[in-house]
Amino acid sequence: MSRVAREDASPASSATFAPLENATFRSIWLATQVASLGWLIQTVAISWLMATISTSDVMVALVQASTTLPVFVLSIFAGALADNYSRRNLMFAGWCAIALSSAMLTVLAALGIFNPWMVLAFSCLAGAGAAFTDPAWHASVGDILRKREVPAAVTLISVGYNAIRSVGPALGGIVVASFGPLTAFAVATLTYLALLGTIGRRKWDVRPSPLPREPLTTAIHDGARFTALSAEIKAAIARGALFGLTSISILALLPLVARDQLGGGPIVYGVLMAGFGTGALCVGICNNVLRRSLSQERLTTLACIACAACCLSLALTSTVVVAAIALALGGAGWVVTWTGLDVSVQLASPRWVVGRTLSIHYALSSGGITAGSWLWGTVAENYSLTTALESSAGALIMVAATGLLMPIRQWQDSDQDPFGFETPQLALDLKPRSGPIVVKIEYSIPEANVEAFLDRMQERRRVQSRVGARHWNLQRDLQDPLLWTETFRTPTWMDYLRLNHRLTTADKELDQHLLELNMGAPPLTKLSIERPTGATRKRAQSTRFFFRL
Repeated sequence: MSRVAREDASPASSATFAPLENATFRSIWLATQVASLGWLIQTVAISWLMATISTSDVMVALVQASTTLPVFVLSIFAGALADNYSRRNLMFAGWCAIALSSAMLTVLAALGIFNPWMVLAFSCLAGAGAAFTDPAWHASVGDILRKREVPAAVTLISVGYNAIRSVGPALGGIVVASFGPLTAFAVATLTYLALLGTIGRRKWDVRPSPLPREPLTTAIHDGARFTALSAEIKAAIARGALFGLTSISILALLPLVARDQLGGGPIVYGVLMAGFGTGALCVGICNNVLRRSLSQERLTTLACIACAACCLSLALTSTVVVAAIALALGGAGWVVTWTGLDVSVQLASPRWVVGRTLSIHYALSSGGITAGSWLWGTVAENYSLTTALESSAGALIMVAATGLLMPIRQWQDSDQDPFGFETPQLALDLKPRSGPIVVKIEYSIPEANVEAFLDRMQERRRVQSRVGARHWNLQRDLQDPLLWTETFRTPTWMDYLRLNHRLTTADKELDQHLLELNMGAPPLTKLSIERPTGATRKRAQSTRFFFRL
């Protein structure tokens, strides 16, 4: 469905299931649930296989790390690709890697080769595929749907996965116990192929960029700079990394809880995973009601406390029923946290960089999960399973308290669409790589407006810097105190054009505020190109162009 068609459509309901009215989203979402079922069956098979062929608690815990470490390493590259190339094609390539991993595990199981390191290797390949699919899929939500539907869509993605999580692990336990890992891996492969077929049939329009693609290194640098200068995104990413580090003990140590503490087998492990998914599903369905009742910061704090309670209960219980109930509480905290952080990053990111901000979020969260899997597995092996779970509970309480230092801002419905920019006419024919370009904007500010002007310019520095401005500064004329000059540079002419095309409607509202503070004629913008005085020049003069905002 094109963007025009989406805008002309009737306003979507705020209900969680409203995005399913879009046929493209619905088809891919449903196929993703089928593939998620295969992923969970495969996860149960790998986890239980590792618990039976290895006596090391660390190796069992590393099953979780083996799928998250590639996400940590590759997500930033995947985000840059998602913002510069077809997100649909990137999704397809990622799921091909996941399908290949599952197919190879099927072959290994058929041949009876159960080497722990080999199993981890193919689990890493699946994680590498996930590193490319997740940023592309989540960034595509904003392409397929209207902005107002994004929170509901992100919730639906989480709800759908956790709905499958409520039955998938139990089903995986039954499959592994009844038919063995070979059947589990084969079923997973078929589900991935079904999703690949759906992605191949469905297409959606993406607003084309008037500028050529960025080089990969430049795209990564620009995404990292935008993230570093966005306080709301940094807070969400930091909280996600800490939450992943402390809460992953629930899933990483669960096979040990099932095997050692409860004395069960793969079916018990599947039942416990089903309890986790059931809690996540129930809270996911109620997510809209919770968001209207509590701020995202309060929800995240309560979610950390819920996961801490889950860890303590798992450390102390010896019955499957109590453990399943505790895991339902942990699953509820898990989905509330990750859904809220995901939406916070999406809504704070313009379309040109959303793939990169999401990928940085996923990379650092996965880094926390990877480190946490190793950490809690090491604690369990060197001390005890109970000590690891109790320590994780204490750490989660500390993460809940970090909201005092890094609060998550309430979601704001600001316009992040590009404002639109007309390339100025120049006296000389500049090449895309010509530069550096120096931009000077002159304001005439009366003394009564100086304080308000400085406040606005502090915000403008952040806005301009995160879209590509370098060496930003503000100067006041000593001979004419009413004259203020904003100056910044871009490395090339193409970088200057990218900067202006990245400014959103919300960013440009700041220009209107500055215009109201300005006295007389509108601010005058001067464009210059730097020329080294001692260098051999192809042209005998530098170029300068003036235009008014």
